[in-house]
Amino acid sequence: MSKNLPYIIPATPSEVDETFGAYQTTHQFYHEVRERSEFRRHCDWYYTTAMQHRQELERMRGELNIFRWFRRS
Repeated sequence: MSKNLPYIIPATPSEVDETFGAYQTTHQFYHEVRERSEFRRHCDWYYTTAMQHRQELERMRGELNIFRWFRRS
C-alpha cells in the first residue's frame, strides 16, 4: 500500500505550475516555428510567381502586337 502512496497524493501546485509552464512554452515555440515556416514557404512561392510573371511580361512585350492594327484610326 505504501508504494502506491505517491500516485494517490496529488503533486504540489508548484510542480503542476512548472509542468504546465513547460508545456505552454513548448507549445508556443512549436507554434511559432510552424507559423514562420508557413510564412517562409508563402514568401518563396510569391517571389517565384512574381519572377515568372516578369519573364512572361518581357516575352509578351517582345511579341507582335496584333491589337495595334485594329486600333488604327
